[in-house]
Amino acid sequence: MKHFVEKLQLARYLDARLVFVFDLLISVSASMGAWVMFMLFMPMAVVPRLAVFFLVAAAAVASGIMFYGFKTYRSIIRHSTLREISRLALSVGGKSVILSVVAMLFPSSDFTPTHIAILLCLDFLLTLCMLVLVRVAMIVAYDIVVEHYGQTHKRAHVLVYGIQDKAVSLLTRIKNSPHYNVIGFIVPDEAYKPLTVSNQKTYYFRSAADVCHIKRRLGVDAILFATTADAKAEQEKLIRYAGECDLKVLIQPSIDEVVDGKVMKNSIREVKIEDLLERPEIKISIEKVMDDFRGKVIMVTGAAGSIGSELCRQLATFGIKQLVMFDNAETPMHNIRLELEEHFPDLNFVPIIGDVRQVARLDLAFRKYHPAVVFHAAAYKHVPLMEENPCEAVLVNVAGSRNVADKCFQYGVEKMVMISTDKAVNPTNIMGCTKRLAEIYVQALGLAVEQHNKRINANQNCPSVYRGTSEAEGVPNEVRSSSSSNEPAFIIHNSEFPNRVIKTKFVTTRFGNVLGSNGSVIPRFREQIAKGGPVTVTHPEITRFFMTIPEACRLVMEAAVMTDGNQIFVFDMGESVKIADMARRMIELAGFVPDKDINIEYTGLRPGEKLYEEVLATTENTVPTDHSRIRIAKVREYDYAEARIVADELEVLSRAVEIPDMVRLMKRTVPEFKSKNSIYEKYDHELEANNA
Repeated sequence: MKHFVEKLQLARYLDARLVFVFDLLISVSASMGAWVMFMLFMPMAVVPRLAVFFLVAAAAVASGIMFYGFKTYRSIIRHSTLREISRLALSVGGKSVILSVVAMLFPSSDFTPTHIAILLCLDFLLTLCMLVLVRVAMIVAYDIVVEHYGQTHKRAHVLVYGIQDKAVSLLTRIKNSPHYNVIGFIVPDEAYKPLTVSNQKTYYFRSAADVCHIKRRLGVDAILFATTADAKAEQEKLIRYAGECDLKVLIQPSIDEVVDGKVMKNSIREVKIEDLLERPEIKISIEKVMDDFRGKVIMVTGAAGSIGSELCRQLATFGIKQLVMFDNAETPMHNIRLELEEHFPDLNFVPIIGDVRQVARLDLAFRKYHPAVVFHAAAYKHVPLMEENPCEAVLVNVAGSRNVADKCFQYGVEKMVMISTDKAVNPTNIMGCTKRLAEIYVQALGLAVEQHNKRINANQNCPSVYRGTSEAEGVPNEVRSSSSSNEPAFIIHNSEFPNRVIKTKFVTTRFGNVLGSNGSVIPRFREQIAKGGPVTVTHPEITRFFMTIPEACRLVMEAAVMTDGNQIFVFDMGESVKIADMARRMIELAGFVPDKDINIEYTGLRPGEKLYEEVLATTENTVPTDHSRIRIAKVREYDYAEARIVADELEVLSRAVEIPDMVRLMKRTVPEFKSKNSIYEKYDHELEANNA
């Protein structure tokens, strides 16, 4: 029997044409039945038999017209709702109206309007009842067959949280799922306890004991949440209780969620720590962003990294002219290329293997493709690793950012958006300081551009715009590339700017830690949990601000369209998260008990690491923007000529691996840079002694 059922391919739907024929036969049969009933109770001997056949034929034609007009045959019977019944009722009512007109055409004195009304009422009721009953019978039969024969493996029994519209709609959405069987709803409100929703009972809980009792009584395998908001609201109650009762916690992801480069398409998955981020995600004006980028060439450095690759995915949907992807990581670049080719076959994109430290390679990319907007995401970011390799941190984060900014100026890029970090605020490590130095250079260049434009506007009524140039077009002397590798790529000191308005705008965005990024704490914890522990945390009190990768990228693009140039954007990230609490929550979500099934071990702060990060998002040191969650940092301004000299000197020292002199210069340039738990603390003591 099971093999026969499998051959029926129950997952398929009845052909619409077949449904149309079935409905037509049912409607005609109902009309004939109505006529027979009418004749039994009210014999009309004077009505010719030919008229009977004519009326039956009219019923077939009228039914066909109305069923086709209301498209009743296009509905999937197993998913029929009350709305489908209302459409059937309207179509049957239309059929009755047509028949009433036809019946009046028969010249019979005994066939009165009253008789016609009775006949049509019988026809309407019988037709509608038969159509509905047949559908109900088909649904019941289908459910019985699927329940007893259609499942080749055991489905997980799940309770859906809540009885809101989205929760109830889940019941219909996964009704025929081969993996999940909804057996009811679970609610925290006792008032809903006796209710039945969509033929499913509701179950009330208020403690872990209640949840465990429901599990044992019903054989529940998992709790299913319809929305992330519901999961966040219950993270301290139902989700924690589910962990104690060894129940899985599932969620229905948003329709556009992308995981590992693949659109989820409403696939149910387990709740992740990212879902429980304790603040609402920042929303942006996506239409404005799309309008600003549509039809333009966009360049992303670090395009194969966590932030860079997500930027590419989102930009791919904005109707851009071309996407230039610049990164020095071969395998990740290959992977993102394959992903974009699969999911965005119409996207015009160019993957370039290159290093932001190599000016000539950057110049080729800018000269060949002339991007209008550049997102600079290329950077070294791991604090302990950069503490051990400070010269490379300087070369990539400082010299590399300088090179990108210089090329944006040289080739007249409209906007450069640099991605920075909260570790640049009062840095305690090499990585944070290099990001602050990159901010300083980009901001100083932007200030110099603003001051230059003000002078031009003051001296000219209608200034022309400096849109950049290339060597092939004839570079002006003041911006001509230098042939010496020891000299800057081109000279742009204040006194030597071109005598034109410069259109390039520079903006910086500061992020907290990004959930799930390459090498971040979340993937590390997942690996440790999968191996059975222990989960390692550096300090029991260490906290961090977190955001999701898509959210970070949306913020970057929002900053790009809302900027007036030369600004550092920060935003309200809510409350910081204690890493130890996050580790415990991840262990619980995995179905284990912290410090029992999997231990948490504290390893001590790593070199350059501090307990608390800062984002400068207070009203005292920021100014508001039109976006309620995004603010502009008020930071010290640096002269461009000085910032240029420092960046160049740091590059020379880093290439020569003169670490002591390099770190000393970093600390003199960024006085708030105070090393912690680091070998470079001695230079702080040295500077303090010299300043005393």
